[in-house]
Amino acid sequence: MMVRLDRASLRGGLIVSVQAPEGSPMREPEVIAAMAEASLNNGAIGVRLESPEHIGAVRRRCPEALIVGLWKRTFSDSEVYITPRWHEIQAVWAAGADVVALDATARHRPDGESLEVLVRRAKEELGAPLMADVDSVANGLEAARLGFAWVGTTLFGYTHETASETPPGWSLLEPLRAQLPDQVPLICEGGIASAGMATQALALGADGVVVGTAITGVDLQVAAYCRQMAA
Repeated sequence: MMVRLDRASLRGGLIVSVQAPEGSPMREPEVIAAMAEASLNNGAIGVRLESPEHIGAVRRRCPEALIVGLWKRTFSDSEVYITPRWHEIQAVWAAGADVVALDATARHRPDGESLEVLVRRAKEELGAPLMADVDSVANGLEAARLGFAWVGTTLFGYTHETASETPPGWSLLEPLRAQLPDQVPLICEGGIASAGMATQALALGADGVVVGTAITGVDLQVAAYCRQMAA
């Protein structure tokens, strides 16, 4: 089945980010796949997954799922860690992702790879649609110019330039929706902690919303409860 990625198909939809930190028992591929299936069974239009291993596990369990895939890797010569290089793009696509998400900020990339070249190679060599994880209106518009299929506010509050800001990236949504090409979906991701906040994102112009920690972040949620109760 061909998964539709256009604005009409995404509009008003919830994409659940099913991830777990290193060292967590929740990080087992079977656990990730079960959480992904539960999310899809209850109305999510897709899932966002980290690592080829988890993408493959969910693809096998949920063959018709819309999967946004990424791979977090850290390198000493760059702050970029979301699918930073061509190697990671290839691996995420080969594992079964429908859309490959990557850092589309203006930051220096590992090995000096160019974002423009990565986008061109992904389109020409793989035919892979890309989601731009951005931190600003300017970077979102540049990502669309380069050929990204989707633009998301994922990195607002997580770069040096936006470190003083707290997600969600409310301030990005209206100007991005007004200036992005009409066919490019706008995704609100980061800091959405309730259904009310997700609804607010849609009202501000997002076509879809990604929610992670508030739904699947067992480790972080339990730790937060315990810290507050012990205060």
